[in-house]
Amino acid sequence: MRILGISAYYHDSAAALVVDGDIVGAAQEERFSRRKHDAAFPVKAVQYVLAEGGMRVTDLDAIAFYDKPLLKFERILETYHAYAPRGLRSFVHAMPVWIKEKIFMRRLLRRQLPGSEKTPLLFPEHHLSHAASAFYPSPFEEAAILTMDGVGEWATTTISEGVSGRITLLREQKFPHSLGLLYSAFTYFLGFRVNSGEYKVMGLAPYGDAHAAAQYRELILSRLVDVREDGSLLLNMDYFDFPTGTTMIRDPLWAALFGLPRRAPESPLEQAHKDLARAIQEVTGEVVKALALTAYRITGKKDLVMAGGVALNCVSNTLVAAETPFERVWIQPAAGDAGCAIGAALAAYHIGFGQPRVVGKGDAMKGAYLGPAYTEEEMHSILLQYEATFEYIPDRGELTGRVARLLADQHVVGWFQGRMEFGPRALGNRSILADPRSPDMRQHLNLKIKLREGFRPFAPSVLAEEAAAWFDPPTPSPYMLFTTRVKEAMPAVAHLKEPLPAVTHVDHSARVQTVTREANPLFHKLLEAFRDLTGCPLLVNTSFNVRGEPIVCTPEDAYLGLLRTQMDYLVLGPYLLDRKQQNPELSKELIPFSHD
Repeated sequence: MRILGISAYYHDSAAALVVDGDIVGAAQEERFSRRKHDAAFPVKAVQYVLAEGGMRVTDLDAIAFYDKPLLKFERILETYHAYAPRGLRSFVHAMPVWIKEKIFMRRLLRRQLPGSEKTPLLFPEHHLSHAASAFYPSPFEEAAILTMDGVGEWATTTISEGVSGRITLLREQKFPHSLGLLYSAFTYFLGFRVNSGEYKVMGLAPYGDAHAAAQYRELILSRLVDVREDGSLLLNMDYFDFPTGTTMIRDPLWAALFGLPRRAPESPLEQAHKDLARAIQEVTGEVVKALALTAYRITGKKDLVMAGGVALNCVSNTLVAAETPFERVWIQPAAGDAGCAIGAALAAYHIGFGQPRVVGKGDAMKGAYLGPAYTEEEMHSILLQYEATFEYIPDRGELTGRVARLLADQHVVGWFQGRMEFGPRALGNRSILADPRSPDMRQHLNLKIKLREGFRPFAPSVLAEEAAAWFDPPTPSPYMLFTTRVKEAMPAVAHLKEPLPAVTHVDHSARVQTVTREANPLFHKLLEAFRDLTGCPLLVNTSFNVRGEPIVCTPEDAYLGLLRTQMDYLVLGPYLLDRKQQNPELSKELIPFSHD
């Protein structure tokens, strides 16, 4: 049975193909269009996943869209009615798009997918798509399911249980009371972009002062949100504008409450901003932990799975793993709306068509390596097209040894291999790599290569079998979705004031990726080569992109990324390129990256 899953028209559009319960391919449209968080119909992503499966639209048995548009439209109409006359301008702006297109989603999907006229269309609810994306690919026969995001149709948070092929909804929090929207409101107030900058708030939080953050936390809990013991919450809607307005908050009320105005984007960060980030991160962690405890209490399951945009908050995830009774916690690596493409397809397969679920030894996400791969011939063709200078190193042992030496010599290397990752993290196939022992590397990467804020931390990728010697606890984290503490004493880096300065955050934490030979043999081999050379079995691993750009997808994207940044080398499959040897005139002609 062949099912196409689609997420589109809000943010992070994506497509996924599921064949007989197996995830054949999945990709976000932004990677092909080069428009970050692209919300358009995922035309190119659909083309890719169908090609990966060797089929056409006419071969599909079903198409699953990630939410119910009519139910969402009902919520929008009822919300505007409840808040009238507030939001009239927003209502007038939003209605034409809905009336002309979105409420006729079946017709719109048929038009975007020629040949689908007789193919069944299925519309699972948004949070069911999230829940399915978390439970069905997980390695658990049964589990509690926690989904948290901004809003789907009506739901903002759900607790369910999964058993075999069934998912049963048990609890639901409804709009406008939303943990995700609360966090996004602070993202907006702190001057970052909603649905994009939430991870910046998480990264900024450890710089906050504990005493000042506690005072802000008290204001949040007494004036903005009422948090109940079970993790449910009620927002004080006098302070929020998102139900019907064009902004997240009512700025004057927030400025009066916290004693500072909304930070202008790109303006300097003051200590008060850091304190406020810490406060909302602490509140969020408490709510997520309470929700997880409720899920444990009402399901009685020993394992938990999570999805939704809030599940990308690594700090909160770590609280759940460490401070709740669950024995194991598994999180969908594409936890945001992109992952709903997988969830919608799997919900259609297991629930819509009643197909049985088979649980394997590990999870079914294949390391999140679900995007396109490129042949040596395709890479070679691009290099010839740009008249690039390169060295061909077909032997993997020689290649990883050479790259390990470059990294140990403090060079920054773009690493492009195999299938592209699905989700927001680069996991060793579309990565920028560097030496974690270097005291200056973090600033160099932020300012000269990633072109982003200096406070942003970098993640380490470590050999899974050696993580315990470097991190405490050595939490298995193949998808970079948990944090852990960096150990203080390590012989290999004893000469440094701090053990791993390039990947250790200000609170001594790190967002670790544990790499196994089974999941990514070549990346594992590179980490081994670096360990053999330096005694350090880990590398800085950040996504192969710069600020405002999606992660690279194609060999051409990677080559242009080398030319546009101060990266030193690029490894494109078996090809090694030195930026200094490339045509300097070509880089001058390239359009600079956006800094949005």
